[in-house]
Amino acid sequence: MTDVGDIRVPTWGMPTKVKITTREALWWHLRGVFGVTIPRTQVCDDHVSPFEALAEAFFAEVPVSLWIGSRGFGGKSFLLSALAVAEAENLGAQVTLLGGSGAQSLNIHEHTGNLWDFENAPKAKLAMERTKYDTHLINKGHIRSLMASATSVRGPHPQRLRLDEIDEMDLEILQAAQGQPMRKFGIETQTVMSSTHQHAEGTVTEMLKRAKDSGWPCRRWCFLETSNPIDGWLTPEEVERKRTEIPQRMWETEYMLGEPSLENRTFNLDLLHEAFSATVEEHTGEQPVVLRKVEEGSTYVTGVDWAKQKDMTVISTFDTSRDPWVCVAWQKVNRLPWSVMVTRAWNQWQHYGGQIIHDATGIGNVVDDLLKDMSHRSLHRKIIPFVMTGGRTRTALFSEYVAAIEHGHMQFPMIQYAYNEHRFCGDDDLFGKGHPPDSIVSGALAWSIRKKNPVIVMPVQGTTRRSPWVV
Repeated sequence: MTDVGDIRVPTWGMPTKVKITTREALWWHLRGVFGVTIPRTQVCDDHVSPFEALAEAFFAEVPVSLWIGSRGFGGKSFLLSALAVAEAENLGAQVTLLGGSGAQSLNIHEHTGNLWDFENAPKAKLAMERTKYDTHLINKGHIRSLMASATSVRGPHPQRLRLDEIDEMDLEILQAAQGQPMRKFGIETQTVMSSTHQHAEGTVTEMLKRAKDSGWPCRRWCFLETSNPIDGWLTPEEVERKRTEIPQRMWETEYMLGEPSLENRTFNLDLLHEAFSATVEEHTGEQPVVLRKVEEGSTYVTGVDWAKQKDMTVISTFDTSRDPWVCVAWQKVNRLPWSVMVTRAWNQWQHYGGQIIHDATGIGNVVDDLLKDMSHRSLHRKIIPFVMTGGRTRTALFSEYVAAIEHGHMQFPMIQYAYNEHRFCGDDDLFGKGHPPDSIVSGALAWSIRKKNPVIVMPVQGTTRRSPWVV
């Protein structure tokens, strides 16, 4: 046995019957038994530490609590996993996990498995082998991940309900899930609704209104709490790198916990205008635009977004040998035979050389074959198909492109069509259910195959030490 705080932790993985009754005991239990170091240092005046939020929920000091934290840097999903494990293992509670999507629910449950794999974890408390969806304990504790559907969330009645990324969750599903918690076996009910606040008129906004009316506490923390020099785990290099990879407004809203904008435009208009100032001459975009001739020693990449009827096929080529990248050729076409549009893209690519990356979603898969049929076998490796899947792939593609525009890494001629598509683009177009503008897709595809060069960063105040979640 090893003494940690005011409890004794078994080091050989056997069950412990010690009932946790204090915050100090809970923190040391998670650290010693499951190898988790949770920051408990508050930095911002109006925030709490992540551990304080976890402890309040564990001891069911309030029936419902709302967590608002930085995207990625807040560790919210992992915190919910640690909370669920502690409740099932120590209290014998039944816990359900529900994310904004089925994949998110499974992701939280997968995190719980990593905790059980720690060398000191009391594996003898597991009643059976863990599955993709369930963890059963011999003390009647149970952790279950649910699919984000009305049918799935109406079934179980656990004592504890853990909801993650509720701003991506349909309000009807959340409301149905709220009927789950039921007190039994002497264990009090408690619900946590956790998320990054990103939609001005989304589920989090509605829950904040209900929290105020119902007296539920809203606990906030940002990356400054998780990167504090005492017990934080986030490094200044990680913070600064992320800041340069995402749009400015996303940083202010989702990482600094600013209020989402009702206007919901994606680009900072001042920074966008600077990006479209490579030449004083304006272009409508109706005719192919050639800004620069081929230069010896320069390297090029061409990005293509395909369309035939309603939307536009946009072909953009960039000189990648300098910073910022400069758009040297740009054109848009539609309502032409596929063979003609593919030939136009192929000719522009061949004129400048380098690589070509195109949207291979749907018909793009056939277009990829056409490009390769037109090219010598030695050029096939320079033809890169990109399948525009949803979720993280799409979010990363557009987030990094918007950041490149706003941080001055890309320059365009003043092509009115492309400028307007960027100017009036909203978050829903890129990150929601809307349709991403063609010129943005073309540019984002090109930017996505850049070489990742090391970035020299300045330290962020208050972030000087790394203390990982897992010991």
